[in-house]
Amino acid sequence: MSVIVAPSVLSADFGNLQRDVEMLNNSEAEWIHIDIMDGSYVPNISFGFPVLKAIRKHTKKVCDVHLMVVQPERYFQEFRDAGADVITIHHEAVTHLDSAIHQIKATGAKAGVALNPSTPVSVLKEVIHLLDLVLVMSVNPGFGGQKFISNSVQKVRDANELIHSTGSSALIEVDGGIGTNNAKQLIEAGANVLVAGNAVFGSDDPMLTIQQIKNAAE
Repeated sequence: MSVIVAPSVLSADFGNLQRDVEMLNNSEAEWIHIDIMDGSYVPNISFGFPVLKAIRKHTKKVCDVHLMVVQPERYFQEFRDAGADVITIHHEAVTHLDSAIHQIKATGAKAGVALNPSTPVSVLKEVIHLLDLVLVMSVNPGFGGQKFISNSVQKVRDANELIHSTGSSALIEVDGGIGTNNAKQLIEAGANVLVAGNAVFGSDDPMLTIQQIKNAAE
């Protein structure tokens, strides 16, 4: 099975967002990754509901929403209503992870939990059966364009082992510093979804880059 590529619009040209989303519509990317940052859980501030609604209006692709915000449970229904198909939260950003996952699923969205570079896979042991997605952060969250943390490959293997040992059907997504240079090893380690920002939007031929990442393991 070829990997799902989820280009991150954090790296898109915000002055030409519709154009960039339409490019993704014509590409082999199946998901669009949307990073929501509040300036509190992470130091950066990105965008919120209006931008997600605008993206949703111009695409039928899966809107993969990554919430880097404190108390994200305040906004689950609103993000779902704005067009989120997948809602991913950080383990550290909620008080009761089990409850938050159930709240996401109650909106009709798929539920994911993101693991920061310093967060072990073992924190998901009690909730892995509930999850649709495990997001392995291969950079520290908050900013695009960071260097890939090589230990993330082993973390993908660990997540893959937990999923298979528990019978979970969760997908493994990896986000941060991903491109044609490291996609193959991540896919071989068990990754199902690769988020790529600068590698796609900084490319001379973004659609070709998406294709190359998607087919990296072939």
